Amino acid sequence: MRYFLHLGFDGGNYRGWQKQKNTPNTLQELMEQTLSQILKKTVTVYGCGRTDAGVHASQYVIHFDLDETPKFDLKFRLNKNLPNDIAVFEIFKVEDEQHCRYDAVARTYDYFIHLKKDPIIGRYSSFYEDLVLNYQQMRKAATLILENKDFQAFCKKPDLYPNTLCSITKCELFVNEEQGRLRFTITSNRFLRGMVRICVFYLLKVGTGEMTLEVFQQILKQEKELKQKDPALPNGLFLSRVEYPFLKLNNAHHLVGMLKTGLE
Repeated sequence: MRYFLHLGFDGGNYRGWQKQKNTPNTLQELMEQTLSQILKKTVTVYGCGRTDAGVHASQYVIHFDLDETPKFDLKFRLNKNLPNDIAVFEIFKVEDEQHCRYDAVARTYDYFIHLKKDPIIGRYSSFYEDLVLNYQQMRKAATLILENKDFQAFCKKPDLYPNTLCSITKCELFVNEEQGRLRFTITSNRFLRGMVRICVFYLLKVGTGEMTLEVFQQILKQEKELKQKDPALPNGLFLSRVEYPFLKLNNAHHLVGMLKTGLE
């Protein structure tokens, strides 16, 4: 029997989602350890995507297989045993062939930036102190991203993929000038390694005037090569929505919903 588990996490204390050799403290490893301890058997979990160290998720989905239905409230047990920076929201029994990664038809990332030091949001929004930004140029750059199809130029490791094509359906920049806060949001059928943070880094370069729109477009179209693919800081990035054709996730459990206030 296969189960989908909908959770959220503060990624600040973890080395990303994916379990790796010689890399302790990953979210996948912790979820497997906790489930195995509760169920008293070895459990392997699969994630809906790979998040980097320090990146958060207000909506993340994993799946795992069990031989029989638990005779206790598994959600309650998990939330009691997991640390406070991980919360389980829902558990669904699904068809055995359904896969949390390959069956997702769209994912949305939100990236938050603040330009004035703030003691409250600093863990969940990237601080770029006192940048003077041309928001009109940044919005134009976001439109170029929306119109683009091949993101090899903004992929950290393009050789990992048979192709680097992505179908972007939403790409917008929201600005609250009074608060000095920004939100970049992007939705696609898939994302490549490092893609969102690299997009944000060079959007900021366009905003400060260090990169022209023409050069930004040339890089996107692979007419001009980036010498170094720099990512934006990790802590402002959230995986905020995962969509399936056969499942509707509850969107009520969203730190992103609070951070979006004034940026919609």
